[in-house]
Amino acid sequence: MSASVAVYRNIYTEDRFKQAYGSEDSTHGSLRLREKLAGRCRCSRRACLHLLRERVPIFSWLPRYRLKKWILGDTIAGLTVGILHIPQGMAFALLTSVAPIFGLYTSFFPVVLYMFFGTGRHVSTGTFAVVSLMTGSVVEQLVPTPLELNTSSSEAADFEAQRIGVASAVALLSGIIMLCMCGLQLGFLSTYLSEPIVKAFTSAAAFHVTISQLQSMLGLRLPRHTGTFSLFKTLASVMENLPHTNMAELLISLVCLAVLVPVKEINMRYRQRLRTPIPVEILTVIVATGVAYASSLDSSYNIEIVGHIPAGFPRPRMPALHTFPDIAGDTVAITFVGYAVSVSLAMIYADKHGYSIHPNQELLAHGISNTVSSFFTCFPSSATLATTNILESAGGYTQLSGLFTSLVVLIVLLLIGPLFYFLPKAVLACINVTSLRQMFLQFQDLPELWRISKIDFMVWVVTWLSVVVLNVDLGLAIGVVFSMMTVICRTQRAGCSVLGRASNTEIYRPLENHSKCYEVPGVKILTYNGPIYYGNRSFFREEMSRLLGLTPEKIRSWEKARKALEKREREATINTVERGIANTSFSSENEFFKSETSESDVQAVLIDCSRVIFVDVAGARLFTQMCTECQKVGVHVYLANCNESVLKILTSSGLMNYMNPQHIFVTVHDAVMYIQQQKEKPPENTTTVWV
Repeated sequence: MSASVAVYRNIYTEDRFKQAYGSEDSTHGSLRLREKLAGRCRCSRRACLHLLRERVPIFSWLPRYRLKKWILGDTIAGLTVGILHIPQGMAFALLTSVAPIFGLYTSFFPVVLYMFFGTGRHVSTGTFAVVSLMTGSVVEQLVPTPLELNTSSSEAADFEAQRIGVASAVALLSGIIMLCMCGLQLGFLSTYLSEPIVKAFTSAAAFHVTISQLQSMLGLRLPRHTGTFSLFKTLASVMENLPHTNMAELLISLVCLAVLVPVKEINMRYRQRLRTPIPVEILTVIVATGVAYASSLDSSYNIEIVGHIPAGFPRPRMPALHTFPDIAGDTVAITFVGYAVSVSLAMIYADKHGYSIHPNQELLAHGISNTVSSFFTCFPSSATLATTNILESAGGYTQLSGLFTSLVVLIVLLLIGPLFYFLPKAVLACINVTSLRQMFLQFQDLPELWRISKIDFMVWVVTWLSVVVLNVDLGLAIGVVFSMMTVICRTQRAGCSVLGRASNTEIYRPLENHSKCYEVPGVKILTYNGPIYYGNRSFFREEMSRLLGLTPEKIRSWEKARKALEKREREATINTVERGIANTSFSSENEFFKSETSESDVQAVLIDCSRVIFVDVAGARLFTQMCTECQKVGVHVYLANCNESVLKILTSSGLMNYMNPQHIFVTVHDAVMYIQQQKEKPPENTTTVWV
């Protein structure tokens, strides 16, 4: 069944439309802004409560907590994630080049703080492999590992204090940066780390983590390489020292991998059937610690163990503030990576469960978490992929699950921690490697990414190669720059199309894709698919000149014709005065140009600005130049579908001095009807459209 629509209305220019439907009060915008500012500055009990609930979300969701419905899911999910935090916290501390106990601290304090300030109901914060690896690079640069170090001496204690001082300083500076970004409302900056960049970056960083853990899995005592090409340097060092492999630690690593990999695969494949995933990491840690203690593996086979883990709460300690100038650049990269991953994870699960995330509040939450925890010897934290996925699949509902997670870690800190003295570091290295499963699986997205967008595919590949070949920090910067360059190139080379009209409709579409549409006789309708600014103004000019045929030769010939016309009109005026006879050979300039122009030639140019999202000063001046050149060849210029900002800039730049303000129309069809009526000179200016 087909339907038809008849529309009878006046032709609307922009001026006429504003007179009919525009706002009468021109100061309405400024008054509205003033009212908003006054409302924000007004202090009242209601405003204070609103601000408190907004900045400390626990006061918003906790009074509405459904105890009977949610408490069981939050308890089970929180306990499950807490059990996983223990081995992962100690394992990721090795990536950070600090003692395992500091990984447990980082698995406790940020979790508690995020519960108060975070808006992600299913986000699990704590230690994250990529952030730990980047922090470890900073620590190794400032406090490199000496080849000969007696682990039982006071020198070793000072060495560990220096390292955690640097790691805590990174956390403190990262938190300060996040708080400043929150104050400036810069939460949107995370969008510059697009999904292809984040996935490629984390996938490539997983290779760095795996290669860095090879020496612990093989029992090699090697210095950690940092800087560019660090992955290849580490790999070459490991290959060179393979003859010195500790066979006992290699056997431990193989056994752990043989247990961890299959059980993790079972957890992933049957996660819908399992109420909670099998806690294989903590079971492996317990069994390995027991075997190492019973067999005295550290003394018999010289395996490297975790060593002393102090029980109790850490004392507040000032981070190494003097290192701020040295760590500033790396910390900015760590901050952006941690925040981008955290917000991305939060938004994924918020969309899945139907609630909203506030990016600026997330900045505040992670900023406070890193700032406060840095005074308790913690290194930078963020949301984590593995534990967040487990938290959601285990049935967590709200941030209250973080309370039960922190309780598990607290029990370990106060009571159980010292029992992990004999835990082999090779076990923690295996836990690190197997926790990267999700990051390695991101390669599966590449075929679909190629099918959807080849540009995003290139962003993924360039970022991945840059991170793997060069370094984590430098590779991320290259990925971001390359991604932004693709956006700039796409705006620079936005296509310019000729529009045609669908018969008996007001619909206009590009002729290159719609062969049955036709060009309006004597009117060239053009549309540009992007902004017009200093970066693409030359390309826009070339495209317009090509489509209109505005060659320098044509402009010069028309200028000669105009001068000839003016000369003939002067002669005609003199003859009229002297003889009293009117010369009617050319009554006007328009008649002259009509005689020189065939019906098929372009007499009017209509630019559809519906896809021009903004224009800068250079673009506005280009409009003026194009308008002047078109007038030289006797072609009138019309505009349609200009948004308010574009129209304001064009008007302010003086375009109306070269163009009739009544030639700017609300729609393309209004302009076409006006142009046709000017040719035919109809009695009424009413548009009739049949669809």
